[in-house]
Amino acid sequence: MTDHQPPPRPREPSAEGEPSRARRPESMDPRQLGFTPQRPVGWLAPLLLLNTGLRTLLAILFGAFLDKRELQNALSAESFEEPGDGGELWFDYVADLGDGFDATYSVAYLLAQPELAVGGERLPRGRMLLMGGDQVYPVASGDGYENRTKGPYRAALPEAPAEGPQPTLYALPGNHDWYDGLTAFLRLFARRRDGHIGGWRTGQRRSYFAVRLPSKWWLFAIDEQFGAYIDDPQLLYFADVARQLGQEDRVILMTPSPTWVKAAQKPEAYDAVDYFLRTILAPTGAEVRLLLSGDLHHYARYSGPDRELITCGGGGAYLVATHDLPQTLTVPPRETLTRSASRSRDYDLVETFPSKAESRRLSWGVFRNAPIRNPGFATMLGIIHTLTMLAMAGAAGEGDIFRRLFSIPLLIMLALIITGTVLFAQPPDAAEPHHARHWILGLLHGFAHIALAAGGTWLWLHLPFHDWSWPGPFVVAAVVYGPVSALVATQLLALYLLIAGRFFDVNTNELFAGQSIEDAKSFLRLHITPDGTLTVYAIGVNRVCRKWTATPEGAPHDSWLRPAEPLTTHLIEPPITVDGPTTPESPLPAPSEPATT
Repeated sequence: MTDHQPPPRPREPSAEGEPSRARRPESMDPRQLGFTPQRPVGWLAPLLLLNTGLRTLLAILFGAFLDKRELQNALSAESFEEPGDGGELWFDYVADLGDGFDATYSVAYLLAQPELAVGGERLPRGRMLLMGGDQVYPVASGDGYENRTKGPYRAALPEAPAEGPQPTLYALPGNHDWYDGLTAFLRLFARRRDGHIGGWRTGQRRSYFAVRLPSKWWLFAIDEQFGAYIDDPQLLYFADVARQLGQEDRVILMTPSPTWVKAAQKPEAYDAVDYFLRTILAPTGAEVRLLLSGDLHHYARYSGPDRELITCGGGGAYLVATHDLPQTLTVPPRETLTRSASRSRDYDLVETFPSKAESRRLSWGVFRNAPIRNPGFATMLGIIHTLTMLAMAGAAGEGDIFRRLFSIPLLIMLALIITGTVLFAQPPDAAEPHHARHWILGLLHGFAHIALAAGGTWLWLHLPFHDWSWPGPFVVAAVVYGPVSALVATQLLALYLLIAGRFFDVNTNELFAGQSIEDAKSFLRLHITPDGTLTVYAIGVNRVCRKWTATPEGAPHDSWLRPAEPLTTHLIEPPITVDGPTTPESPLPAPSEPATT
């Protein structure tokens, strides 16, 4: 194990493109900030949907061939150590950041402050920051990380704090980090030993890592790569580290996604995590007391007899519903086909943020937010409905019913609508449960749009425009019919999302992704005391800040931008004591050479 105690605060020159200490930004001008603040991702934008869909398909088809985890076996296999101060350690967890600037920077700003007064307690800034996955949206790239992640976090903590050691940062990749084969992620977070993002120092050399914490606590962070298997070099790495664990040790396990939740629909989703628990950690006798994950953009805690299961994906990305979370999970699910699975236990849902009632209320906002946040998608619907109306109107002029029904332009538009709505419903494999409901809802959604187009055609044929000489009808259709049909079709889409997402658990993600809700953010502040007690503080932000003021006269480590409107925090639930005191820990051994696999 290598000693990961940070050296004295660096006073190195600023990296290329970063404003120096002497030239703090005086405004939000990108030329002064060194990055361009980004708007929230419009998740229903047609080109984005196509791009993301193609990347997901390529990742599924060629992910095994592009898996860089095998290549990481050539990199250093060191584990790390964060002993804290006298056996006490404060550290933070955030996930699903790197979306719109306001939400991402609001959380980064709070994480960077020397302390937070929350729930009547003063919680000091973490000496270690854990990023739990999906550090950038919509897809990984060098510019994306710079503008959506590195820039905002560097602005929040430009340099190491004036007092105390430099805080460290470890990052675990999520599925969006994997869309470029992990190239940009490794370049940013694992490029060199002296790397840093603002005042946080990066030191990891792989996409997965293990950290020894004080008072017999350990942190293991595994990289599943799109929920697939855990590769052999990674298993060897953790098996080597696990030799240092004993029966009195306790473990925090970080995963890229809350597979314990997803296993309720896909029992095989938890298999990789269960395999890791059984084969790597269970033989050591150490207890896994806490599972941490992001990926779902909300806060949810399930509690069981042996451990806490916490999802905290509120670092900046759009809010995801909580009203569809099951009240009880069986982990591992009894339906799993793994013959030697761990003993199944029940875990009860204790707390969510936002609450289920608030989540249901927010779902109604789709009627207002869908057209506002997704103008490109509304425009696409308007074009489709306009072309369908023109095709129907042309077919109506045919001589007989057969020619009307089988008009080539009309058939093309009808096929496009049905295919698009069925694909939008995302039918799973035939072997998976609730397969039929996706097809049925997708077809009903398509027929609803066809009925809307038929009604628009009937109205068009009863107006004088269609009798005008060319290009009069086409101009009126483009200028008048197109925008009106876009608005009406978007409301029909919103109605479909509300019904499918609220009552049938279909397109629930799109119900909220289409709204791009920036508020209701969350992160964790964790505290290990010298006696071994681990306490988790779940911190919520009801409303992110949207107005910022530059602080050109601040100290080198002060945030470049401060809120110009209230940015308040609260405890989502009372502090969670994951585990209590343990026997006194023996002195840490002297640092050794990095372990190799």
